[in-house]
Amino acid sequence: MENQEQPKTPILEVAWQKFAQLDDASVKRTAAYGNLRKWVAIFGVLATLFSILTAMYPNQFPAWGGLILKGLLIASPLIASGLAAYTNDFYSTGDWLVARAGAEEVLKDIYMYRTILRNNAHRRSWLEKRLGKIQRSVFSGMNGELVMESFKGTLPPAPRFSPSDPNSDDGFSDLNGDAYFKFRLENALNWHIKKVNAKQKERINLQRLIYVSSGVGAMLAAFGNGLSIWVALTASFTAAFMGWQQLKNLELVVRNYSKVIMELSIIADHWRNLEEKERTKSEFYRMVNATEDILWSRNVEYIKAMQEALKESSLDEEASLIKRVIEEQQDADKRFRKEIAEATVNFASETIENTTDAFVEKFNEVLGSLSEEASSDVVQAELAAMKEAFILFTEKVGLSNSLQKIAGDFEGVEVGSNTPKEVLNEIISRYPKTDEAKG
Repeated sequence: MENQEQPKTPILEVAWQKFAQLDDASVKRTAAYGNLRKWVAIFGVLATLFSILTAMYPNQFPAWGGLILKGLLIASPLIASGLAAYTNDFYSTGDWLVARAGAEEVLKDIYMYRTILRNNAHRRSWLEKRLGKIQRSVFSGMNGELVMESFKGTLPPAPRFSPSDPNSDDGFSDLNGDAYFKFRLENALNWHIKKVNAKQKERINLQRLIYVSSGVGAMLAAFGNGLSIWVALTASFTAAFMGWQQLKNLELVVRNYSKVIMELSIIADHWRNLEEKERTKSEFYRMVNATEDILWSRNVEYIKAMQEALKESSLDEEASLIKRVIEEQQDADKRFRKEIAEATVNFASETIENTTDAFVEKFNEVLGSLSEEASSDVVQAELAAMKEAFILFTEKVGLSNSLQKIAGDFEGVEVGSNTPKEVLNEIISRYPKTDEAKG
């Protein structure tokens, strides 16, 4: 079969435009999200560094140097928290993963259009319906916010395609078996081999950095003396590297790509093993279906792995210095207020109990003196009623501020038959009254 060159059909131009737009949005948003996460980690480490330098700043050095360090110490976690909040607000949905899924699905349908459906009279309407369905899925996956720029470059988009290169896929011609094998299967296989090696290298380097930072921290802790304070910095480096490793989810990505390489290699080996006469339409279609299924399943697994990593990788762990300090301070304040309240209640209860006993004893003495020396029957009745009311009042209320004031005001007054009537009346009028009948 010969690869047949054809003029650019409108529906394929539309399809390539949609693919390029989604692909471009995914690449840009992925890069932006990665850069934000890097800066959050960097400022988290800087916050620890500035904290150590501020604590170690010598007194004999200029005061303005210490102020600068304190300013940096305050600013770095604030910036990290701000970046984390911004990232959570505008990147938490993982919309670049939705765009990637949409781009890969459009690409799959483009190759189906150019291979299995190349002789089908209804393929244009089929591709149009598929594009509409994909766009609705992307719209739904982005929570109804389809915000992305229009693609302005050449179609199909470079560097994936080079229309000017005769050895490259032009993106519009129908493909026979050999052309599909060369432009799609082999390209995908080589791309995954290159990527899996790059991801494995990144994975090993990250693991080495984690080991180094952990080892340095252990050595600093072992040496002790003035070096122990730097353990916090190595720990922050370790946490940053581990957070990045978790975000990238490199282990699952390497496994996913390795599986794709194996499956594509098997399909490629089978096609290479076929004689020219054995490369029938049936074998051709089988190769296309198998290849597109493998690539699409890889895409699904990759997106699933990235979504899990995005869900499990918390920015609060990387930029929570201020949050932790505030929460710890609030907890400390709560504990302090609770302890103070308990101590106050205990002290007040003990004091009230002691002072109440003393006041009861004192006023029993005063009341007894009044009842013995006052000659008026009315006064005796008032004293008896007042005494009973006082006992009832102190039992119900405890400490009485009015009795304390009476005792202070009349501390030097000697109550007896010679006590002026006005003084006795004033004393009696200021005692708590009872509702019981007098006499």
